[in-house]
Amino acid sequence: MEFLNTNKAPAAIGPYSQAVKVGGLIYTSGQIALTPSGEMIENDIKKQTRQIFANIRAILEDNNSSIEEVIKISIFLTDMNDFGIVNVIMAEIFGDHKPVRSTVAVKSLPKNAMLEMDVIAGVRDYH
Repeated sequence: MEFLNTNKAPAAIGPYSQAVKVGGLIYTSGQIALTPSGEMIENDIKKQTRQIFANIRAILEDNNSSIEEVIKISIFLTDMNDFGIVNVIMAEIFGDHKPVRSTVAVKSLPKNAMLEMDVIAGVRDYH
């Protein structure tokens, strides 16, 4: 097991790692809409969703993976009315790549985030 970290995404805000690599897989911790410097993005679902995907992309790309290697994505929304907007942005980000997904409504998230996401992704050229 290898604990992963990049300064191109926000540092963990608790006693956990940004991601862990086990075998040929990377598991990210839940990402909220923090900038790499730790500032929360304004309360706008589109901006928060895009920031989270930027964080996930940075973690993966700094660790021999990519958005195209994502196998599973979990999304936690504080308002299911935002589901359609998140879907549109997810389709833009992933294009023809269609990872499996779970989406769950939650009462609240850290720092009053509107959503949180984590992914499981493959590692390129894993043997």
